[in-house]
Amino acid sequence: MAKKTLLIVGLGNPGEKYAHTRHNAGFEVISRLEEHYGVKLRKKFLLQGMTAEITDGETKIVLCEPLTFMNKSGDCVKRLLNRFKVPQEQMLLIFDDIDLPPGKVRVRKNGGAGTHNGMRSIAGALGKTEFPRIRVGTGDRPAGEDLAAWVLGRPGAEEKEKMEAAFDKAAEVARIWVRDGIEKAMQEGNKG
Repeated sequence: MAKKTLLIVGLGNPGEKYAHTRHNAGFEVISRLEEHYGVKLRKKFLLQGMTAEITDGETKIVLCEPLTFMNKSGDCVKRLLNRFKVPQEQMLLIFDDIDLPPGKVRVRKNGGAGTHNGMRSIAGALGKTEFPRIRVGTGDRPAGEDLAAWVLGRPGAEEKEKMEAAFDKAAEVARIWVRDGIEKAMQEGNKG
């Protein structure tokens, strides 16, 4: 029986309209973890998200994609933490970041919400943000372009290639976090 539960939450917007947009970087990483662990996410209405559970030795891993849309991510995350009764330190959050160049991955032990609406929602729902996170760079919008249109847009071919590599790296870093903890994940994830 699993003795420790770890949550991995990827942020994004549900539905075909938003699939493969910059803002759905978290969902892209979760889909790679689904594939790696050989599981399929299923709707959990009480959690307001799609989840899958994996038992790996003495660790239970819960993958989650909120179904609440980005601006209400905190609703799902709060329910998830309450349902599995784990401290924030046992949850890894994965999301897009316009302040990093496309394809760049950054891992932190904790930190503030910054300008990301999903993170702001989570900070509002939880009151603090003591959880580790992986940020996947999308790059900032070109001068004069609307921010919402940019993050909800799909990357061009060259950018897409960099982003795909970043999704793979972020999924690998998430697995390192599960196995070896945040310090090792930061060491590996923040290279390059």
